[in-house]
Order: sequence, then structure tokens, then C-alpha cells
Amino acid sequence: MRYRIFKKSFSLKVLFVLTLFSITLQSFQYVAKSVIGNTISDFSLKNVDGTWVSLNTYPEAKGFIIIFTCNRCPFAKLYTGRLNDLNSKYKELHVPLLAVNSMDTLLFEDENFQKMQQRAKSEGFNFPYLCDNSQSVAKKFAAQKTPHAFVIWKENGSWIVKYEGAIDDNGAEPDKVKNQYIVNAVDDLLKGNTVQTKETKSVGCLIHFR
Repeated sequence: MRYRIFKKSFSLKVLFVLTLFSITLQSFQYVAKSVIGNTISDFSLKNVDGTWVSLNTYPEAKGFIIIFTCNRCPFAKLYTGRLNDLNSKYKELHVPLLAVNSMDTLLFEDENFQKMQQRAKSEGFNFPYLCDNSQSVAKKFAAQKTPHAFVIWKENGSWIVKYEGAIDDNGAEPDKVKNQYIVNAVDDLLKGNTVQTKETKSVGCLIHFR
């Protein structure tokens, strides 16, 4: 009798582990899937200034630089100056930068909207810093890290992902950057050319999904 109970219990545990492994594997495969060429539908998120921002907020935009970032990640914090520079350079060319915080505020209280407002003010953001509280936009892009960068471009009225990955190849030492992935991708697109480097690996803190 005890052997049967033990055997049944063991079988259930094995089934649970295998099911969990399968779900984890499926999730990994989903995250790892390339989004290059995907169409991104419009979204509307609350900016730190209290306004709501969508892609349609910029009717003259040719494309967007979308950066998934957050308040607490040390690696993401290294890029504040560079994000300001990117927005200053490309907004005038109708390619504005939008930063999106999709971190789980239930797990990380310091990612809440008030903390976002404080960070944007203290660090002098010159770009919208948007709260993706439902995490729906991060899932739309299959964003994984902070920072995780995307370039989307308008083609026949649709927004198409043209680049995704890292902002550049040296987070810690801006003066030693050799490959400016975002700059290169946007410059290629502005010239009407195909993006030469479409994908790189984003480095930073994991976005935790509920």
C-alpha cells in the first residue's frame, strides 16, 4: 500500500517537473525568437509628465528608437547620457526616442511611476519615459533586458522592426565604443538602405514578467 502511494506521488512529481520544464522551454523559445520584420501595432502609455504617448503622437515620424529600461538596473543607468544624445540627434530627423519601463512593480517597488518621475527629473531625460504597467508593450516587442533597444520603421503605413538588441558595444566605457548599433541602424534607414546589423545581444537586467 505504502509502495503504491509512494509510486503515485513520485509519478506526480515527475509529471510536474516535466510540465514545468516544458513550459520553461517554450517560454525560452518564445523569448529567443527573432522579431525582425514583425509589425508593431500602436500603443498608448503614460509618460512621466502625466500625458499619454503613442506612436500616433508623432504624425511625421519616419521611425522610432524604442528603449526598454528601468530605474534600478546599474547597466541601464550607464546609458542616460547616450539616450539623451540619440534623442537630440534623431528627433529632429523625425526618429524620436521613447523609453519604456516594463518592470514588475509588484516585485520591484522602486520601479513605480513616482520613482520613474523622480529619476527622469534628476537625470534630465529629454525623451518620454513611459510606464508599461501591464507589460503588454514589452511582450509585444519580446523585450528581455534593460536596456533592450529596438528600431522600428514606417513601411506602407505599418511599423516594422528593423533592429533589436544592444544600444552599442560598450556600456561601461562610452569613449571606447566601436560599434554604435542604434546609430548605424537609423543612419542606414534614413539613407534608404537595408540595416547591415539587424540583431545583437542585449545585455542588462532581466525583465521579470508576471
